[in-house]
Amino acid sequence: MRLLDSIRFRIAVLFQRSQMNAEMEEELRSHIQLRADDLERSGVPRAEAERRARMEFGPGLRLREECQDAAGGTFVESLSQDLRFTLRMLRKSPGFTCVAVITLALAIGANAVVFAALNAVVLRPLDVPRAESLYSIHRVNDNGASLSYPNYIDFRDRNRSFEDLAAYDILTAGLDTGRNPSRVWLLAVTGNYFDALGIQPHIGRFFHSSDERGQNSAPYIVLSHAFWRSRFQEDPGVVGRVVQVNKHPFTIIGVAPPGFRGTILFLNPDFFLPLVNAAQIDSSKVLTGRSKRFLFMTMGHLKHGVSPEQAAADLNSISAHLEKTYPGDFQHITMTLARPSLYGDFLGRPAKAFLTALMLLSGLILLAACANLGNLFAARAADRSREVALRLALGAGRIRILRQLFTEAILISIAGGALGFWGSAMLFGWVRAWQPFPQFPIFLPLHADANVVGVALFLTLASGLLFGAVPVAQVLRTDPYEIVKSGSRSTLGRGVARDFLVVAQIAICAVLVTSSLVAVRGLLRSMYGDFGFEPKNALLVGTVLDMAGYRGDAVPAMQKRMIEAMETIPGVSAVGAVDWPALANGDFSASLVFTDDTTDLRPRNAVATVATLKIAPDYFSAAGTALLAGRGFTWHDSKEAPRVAVITQEFARRVLGSATSAVGRHFKTREGERIEVVGLAEDGKFQNLTEDLRPAMFVPLLQWPSGETWLVVRSKRDPQQLSAAIKDKLRGLDSGLPSFIQTYDEAMNLPLFPSRVATVSLGVLGMMGAMLSMTGIFGLAAYSVSRRLRELGIRIALGAQQREVLRAALGRAVKLLAWGSAAGLLLGLLATRVLAFIVYQATPRDPLVLAGVVLAMSLLGLIATWIPAQRALSIDPLILLRDE
Repeated sequence: MRLLDSIRFRIAVLFQRSQMNAEMEEELRSHIQLRADDLERSGVPRAEAERRARMEFGPGLRLREECQDAAGGTFVESLSQDLRFTLRMLRKSPGFTCVAVITLALAIGANAVVFAALNAVVLRPLDVPRAESLYSIHRVNDNGASLSYPNYIDFRDRNRSFEDLAAYDILTAGLDTGRNPSRVWLLAVTGNYFDALGIQPHIGRFFHSSDERGQNSAPYIVLSHAFWRSRFQEDPGVVGRVVQVNKHPFTIIGVAPPGFRGTILFLNPDFFLPLVNAAQIDSSKVLTGRSKRFLFMTMGHLKHGVSPEQAAADLNSISAHLEKTYPGDFQHITMTLARPSLYGDFLGRPAKAFLTALMLLSGLILLAACANLGNLFAARAADRSREVALRLALGAGRIRILRQLFTEAILISIAGGALGFWGSAMLFGWVRAWQPFPQFPIFLPLHADANVVGVALFLTLASGLLFGAVPVAQVLRTDPYEIVKSGSRSTLGRGVARDFLVVAQIAICAVLVTSSLVAVRGLLRSMYGDFGFEPKNALLVGTVLDMAGYRGDAVPAMQKRMIEAMETIPGVSAVGAVDWPALANGDFSASLVFTDDTTDLRPRNAVATVATLKIAPDYFSAAGTALLAGRGFTWHDSKEAPRVAVITQEFARRVLGSATSAVGRHFKTREGERIEVVGLAEDGKFQNLTEDLRPAMFVPLLQWPSGETWLVVRSKRDPQQLSAAIKDKLRGLDSGLPSFIQTYDEAMNLPLFPSRVATVSLGVLGMMGAMLSMTGIFGLAAYSVSRRLRELGIRIALGAQQREVLRAALGRAVKLLAWGSAAGLLLGLLATRVLAFIVYQATPRDPLVLAGVVLAMSLLGLIATWIPAQRALSIDPLILLRDE
């Protein structure tokens, strides 16, 4: 009953506030009058008696607040008053309000965008049921995830830790639905893939393990929802329709649900196909051969109560058993478990390192913004010290004043956070629709989910509390009687806290400027570096002959016809062919090689794993790769001729021991073939720009057949005109052959993408840091000049020179700029080490970078102090002293 009575009383307090206030005022007046009557009866004059009575009861404002608190609290009313007062104060200072809100909007928006990327790539689980128990299998040895199909079967059937293990691979194929044959991307998945993940079809059905009865036994495909919508216009009658995939008939049996985009975060497959039929898409995807690791990833749900460590131990025991059972075909691998997100070293570690570093830098931006606003709030508190002193003298509590200051800070932070989050949400939609690489169905799953909203809200409130707390000490130390008596504003005392905040701002700015300049220099080196080929004036024409039904001897015959057809185009100087052009697709073939005297060809005895490029004659001329010794290939280097190869300098050093006498020597492959070195080519880059120098070899297409074909066409003609001529030639050869044409410079967008993203991201953060640093220095310099106007006027009146006036007015700001820049430059040299994972040849010790940082910080200081310096020099001491 007491609780209900208390609740009813407090509700009555909220809705009958005006009546209770009037009654309280009347009761207070009656108490004062009664006390005055007592004093008057004791002989005190009436006026003096009333004055003493009021003094005994204390300040009216404080007394009313205490009575209201006793009557049920004034939180709602006082909060409403604080909000109304804050809005009036912010309207009176529109410049301060706009600067504060925009500063926070930029800082919080930047953090929201970076965290959304980190959340999408690293933290956010796959959009599948029970994602928290889903793990993928990785090799500890090289952080890879690929397995051979026989090894997958053993791990799937022998383990006791997973409910089921599914695997998949990424493939490209030619799809012919009766019109406009096109190149598509697909996932070749095991029959238990959908069942293991717990996915249900949108329409139709999925294929299952029961549909697999050996090689090429399940000619079915399941469309992704997005591909069903774009290619088949959401036609439900598509189920049961037969289409041609690489000239093989496949039946569409179902459509995946809208939210399911496969199990690769950054790729949107067009459809799913049973792994047992993968050889019809790519002849190298054979289900036999324990050493042929082609499965992209293996994953499954852990059983209830099984930890990742226990599951890894279970898998490692199976690995040890396979090594004993198949000593010639299985190399022992140590397994570990990871969340199925980015694939090992392909994107995982560099992307995580870069996004984590970017999150830290954007956090520094927010700290710099809070330091900036903290300085502004401290200055405002000092400027309003007389107002605060009067309120204290009239009886207002210090807690109430601090609450009003925090209300102002929180209101500004909420406005800035809302604006920043709105801007970041707009950017999310643009990024999701962005296609940086037309040849890949890239998908960047940036969403404003609960995690992103929660982080943005936390940063908003934390920022308000952080910069709102800066003037707390000033308010607590304020002596109202001294300020009212002196009639002047309070000073900031020693200003140690403000100096520290300014130095922190400048140091953060210097870190960001250093990182952005390092990224710019790395990008310039990337664009004009030595890659082992010349991308300028070269076109890439990509096609997969398997897609058009070419098999066996028909593949090299068609490749030769294509090359000969391209050579007849006017203006073409050279044409070559390669299975995977260096740096253009982010992938390459790898081969184990052994010295010529090795007899035990088990993988552990291999001397190196080398990048292998299968090329046609005249490739070196078309690609612009220098042949340093020996010869290239001819059409006589066929499968009947002795096996030959052209190797790079690094291959010669690592495998043969010397690059000077490599031509004419031999080495062996995993299959035991003995290969003669007939040429020596320059070193180059193959997978990404930041990779270490790796050994590579070039082998003839006729001896190492591949349906994957990229023509390299060198010409100085206009690329659009040349592309049209190439398309005409290809249609004349085979109208059903899908192709993709781009310049080699455009193909370089893929390896240059990390450098460009790093440069743009750090450039934006650097500019934001520069803006914050400028405003911080400007605020300090302007405040210093305004506080010392009288002193500066006296100095000028006594004959001080301009240099002395500037030193007195701006010396403190310049000194803080120097200290902050030095600290930031030192931290920047350490922080930019992480860019080496992303940016080609990024080094913070570049003299141009160091000179650029010093110049940039000097210019920022000059710009920020220009207006305060002009104000200091324009002081008229006569007017100033007359006003005093």
